[in-house]
Amino acid sequence: MIDFRPISLILGILLTTLAVVMAVPAAVDAATGNPDWQVFAVSAGVTLFIGVSLIITSRAGGVSLSARQAFILTTLSWIVLTLFAALPFAFSGLQMSFSDAYFEAMSGITTTGATVIVNLENVPPGLLLWRALLQWLGGIGIIVMALAVMPMLRVGGMQLFRMESSDQSEKAMPRAAQVASTIGVIYLGLTAIWAAAMWFAGMSGFDAIAHAMTTIATGGFSTHTASIGYYNSTLIDAIITLGMIVGSLPFLLYLFALQGKPGALFRDTQVQWFLTTLFVLVTVVAGWLWLGRGIEPLQALRFSSFNVVSIMTGTGYATDGFDRWGPFVVPLFFFIMFVGGCAGSTTCGIKIFRFQILYAAARTQFQHLAQPHGVFIPYYNRNPISDEVIQSVMSFFFVFLATFALLAILLAMLGLDFLTSVSAAASAIANVGPGLGHVIGPEGTYASLPVAAKWLLSIGMLLGRLELFTVMVLFTRAFWRA
Repeated sequence: MIDFRPISLILGILLTTLAVVMAVPAAVDAATGNPDWQVFAVSAGVTLFIGVSLIITSRAGGVSLSARQAFILTTLSWIVLTLFAALPFAFSGLQMSFSDAYFEAMSGITTTGATVIVNLENVPPGLLLWRALLQWLGGIGIIVMALAVMPMLRVGGMQLFRMESSDQSEKAMPRAAQVASTIGVIYLGLTAIWAAAMWFAGMSGFDAIAHAMTTIATGGFSTHTASIGYYNSTLIDAIITLGMIVGSLPFLLYLFALQGKPGALFRDTQVQWFLTTLFVLVTVVAGWLWLGRGIEPLQALRFSSFNVVSIMTGTGYATDGFDRWGPFVVPLFFFIMFVGGCAGSTTCGIKIFRFQILYAAARTQFQHLAQPHGVFIPYYNRNPISDEVIQSVMSFFFVFLATFALLAILLAMLGLDFLTSVSAAASAIANVGPGLGHVIGPEGTYASLPVAAKWLLSIGMLLGRLELFTVMVLFTRAFWRA
């Protein structure tokens, strides 16, 4: 039998934290005279009551978790937190249906950035801030999960980072809690730096804070319907582009840099691959916009760098409708939706390290074919890769693509056209946000989709955020028989 008391205890702590955070948008709405502050106050009260009740009734169980308990907790925490995070949307003046409210909350807490809100200019400031806060909390949550939970659960090759980083972090700080808290301080510090930079560049204080949270979290929720294109500012574009890149790098390496090892960030082969890939893609797209579409070179570089970084990192901000950039860019952007950033960052998608491992395994296989009696070992970050990690990563690729295909087929069965269903499935499972097609687009919303499609995409966002296996293992007979 599985002891659910530790799970309930941690869920209670998370819900209590969520209730406290709800007080922030409540205060903003109260200060601006918006009646939705009452919705936030009541939602916070309900969430706090449930959270405290779970803590009180589960204290005897302690906080020690087995692997099976960790699997259950990881999935339940995202589902339950989304349920309570949806309350302010459902009961606000926007009068959203529960399906829309849950979709918006799931999109926020998974840092996807897809929205069902049609006109953001009519949304009260409290809800705009709540959307940003959800993405900010989801960003720090995925970093902690990537450092503490995923390596233990050996999901999709993440055990590789327990072998690499746990020894280093233990030498740097004896307790894992200290590492998590220090990274939390770094996360907060980076958010403050980018908020100040955006305010200096011309954003209002409110917009600067909201966009700083969703930039470092690589979430993509904006306070304006036109997203970052609303500001039409080269400086703001540059600041946010850099912020998205910063959010896409391993946060553990920032900790090492602060401890006097700045070279660790750029010696990491995952970072090298990520930055090189970005550079090549930005150059190619800028060249296409200049030579193929007649856009002035500096303007082409500005559009290319911002939108390529936004889509590849899964942030989902937009400054221009890239679906109007011609037949070359649309399929390119579709494929880079899947890439993502580095493990241990706030990004989603497949992630760079898995492409590195797949490349190393394929290269070794080619060498074996050329020299059957040779001994060839695949390497990652100058360390040999075990067969277990290779199998785990290859399994992840297969399940990721199979899940994407199934989700796209189910959306098509609901009546969506091919481009819409395929791009929406890719956007959800890679946690990117923008889609393509007649129903949704880079600058559009998901409001017109059928209710069933919104629930399917919510499931897709959850699966993509939690690396697929974390959720799917709960539906296997072997898990409950173990």
